[in-house]
Amino acid sequence: MSSVNVTHFTDPGCPWAYSATPSLAVLRWRFGDQLEWRHVMIGLREVGGDLPAAYTPQRAALGWQSFRRFGMPFAPQPKAKISGTAPACRAIIATRQTAPDREWAVLRALQIQQFTTPNLLEDADAMRETLSAVDGIDADAIIAAIDSDEVQAAYEADRAEARSAAGTPTEAQGRSSDRGGGVERYTAPSVIFEQDGTQLEVGGFQPLEAYDTVLANLDRTLDRRDPPEDAAELLDYFPDGLFTAEVAALLAHRLAPLDYVAAEAAMIGAMADGAAARVPAGDSALWVKATSLVEA
Repeated sequence: MSSVNVTHFTDPGCPWAYSATPSLAVLRWRFGDQLEWRHVMIGLREVGGDLPAAYTPQRAALGWQSFRRFGMPFAPQPKAKISGTAPACRAIIATRQTAPDREWAVLRALQIQQFTTPNLLEDADAMRETLSAVDGIDADAIIAAIDSDEVQAAYEADRAEARSAAGTPTEAQGRSSDRGGGVERYTAPSVIFEQDGTQLEVGGFQPLEAYDTVLANLDRTLDRRDPPEDAAELLDYFPDGLFTAEVAALLAHRLAPLDYVAAEAAMIGAMADGAAARVPAGDSALWVKATSLVEA
């Protein structure tokens, strides 16, 4: 079976990366194990003070309102301060080193913390609470490893790789950033697809069709899975749950608009059948297998 290596530049504190998760979920469902994902943490802010003083918690919360158009849940409330993202990035890297199959789950959990709760990404206790709810994760061990030499070295390597966008298609398309030292940085969620020495880039936030076009040009032999007939199948494939926007993207057929009402109705039907449960999150909901809540 053909396979494609995927390098995913992201950061748990980036609302663009968070808003792209429906499209990335479709890629994971559609192509499955044919895509071999590697996550690179950008490290947007070492500490909250790295931003201009005018960028206040209120301004950040107001900015998140505009991202609602992409469907992911937000709870736009001013936090106590603007948080650095470095500790959360290192928590994800610590997961990569100790439980690599749960790296995506930890990234997702920290995104949910950032955008649907008042908790700060640089608050170790808040992160411990978040990670303790992720299956297969030793939250205390992850938090303890954040400042280890091994994690710090891997984090610096990620940051350097993320700041190598000069001269790339991402820069040519105007989707890199030179904020912070004039070095061209990949914006989140930039994705590089590679096979047999050929690389194709989808820089920054782009629609699902951009990823799909790149993959079709890179490898026409990839098997493509259609949307499921039964929405409850999605919760077996995504055991950490799906937001309504993700369900809508996964159920949509080619060129069909996303139907959030139909997606929610499908999940309500799964609830009625005892196959799903609803967990409120921000201004939407996370849908999980009903057994997940019982086991928890």
